[in-house]
Amino acid sequence: MGLMELRQLRYFVAVAEDLNFGRAADRLLIAGPSLSQQIKALERDLGVRLFDRDRRSVALTAAGAALLPQARDLLERAEDLRSRAARIAGSESVRIGYVNWLPPDLTARTSAVARVHVDAWIAPSHTQAARVADGSLDLAVCWVRRQDLDERGLDARLIGADRLYAVSAGRQPDDVRARDLLVLTDTDVTTWSSWNVYAEGLARDTGARTVRVSDGGITGPGFFDHVRRARRPVLNCPKAQGASLPPDLVARPVSGPKIYWTWSLVWRRDEKRAAVLDTVDALTQGVGDCGLDDPDAWLPDDDPYRR
Repeated sequence: MGLMELRQLRYFVAVAEDLNFGRAADRLLIAGPSLSQQIKALERDLGVRLFDRDRRSVALTAAGAALLPQARDLLERAEDLRSRAARIAGSESVRIGYVNWLPPDLTARTSAVARVHVDAWIAPSHTQAARVADGSLDLAVCWVRRQDLDERGLDARLIGADRLYAVSAGRQPDDVRARDLLVLTDTDVTTWSSWNVYAEGLARDTGARTVRVSDGGITGPGFFDHVRRARRPVLNCPKAQGASLPPDLVARPVSGPKIYWTWSLVWRRDEKRAAVLDTVDALTQGVGDCGLDDPDAWLPDDDPYRR
């Protein structure tokens, strides 16, 4: 609808609420005859009579009563569109950090609600969560526990999940039981704090064996060397979820249980800015359960999405 037509709808709603052309004209700050002319023009455009009126009373017709809620809804949506456009044009960017994964359609999802700036500093999950808590970031995609959320005053929603797999030497891609896995942890707790906590919880729950390394071999060529030397299949790390394997190694599904790593979108619990909260809604709408409701799915005890 054009601007004049939206104005006519506002006039219609005002008269419908007051059922008095004089009072509605005063509230709208226009002359009574102009208001009457605009209502007649709207009735002509719509092809229905909206009001029964005489010198003493004004009443909505059946058509007017039926159209009133739709007119209100259309005006609310038009106002919301204007507000969102104003925020995009004049607000500061929403800053989002991440570890190694972001939704591939992030820009498409958020373009209507905010200008999202992806922070260039790629850091571990616990670091990104801390940056949101201290205000260095508005949002972050990271792995968190309930304990982290409570201690840092953060809220979280599920934005994605990776089903982890095993890697072994040989050509047999058959399933691996979780209890038969080897899980690498790292002495560099500054970088691998979240992964170490996750791996140790997995070992406690499933019987998998952890091995501490100090050569950065959780991912990359070092990881492949550990796999070649190991006598067990080795669990991959989510930082290498999309990495290509050398031809002498094979990926193998893990079952009994299926092992999931969750990605949370986190923000401050006291966040009030509409642009940030609208971005949260836009990025998490329709995410679904990501397989986490499978009865054979495993998550750590303190994972926010563990049922």
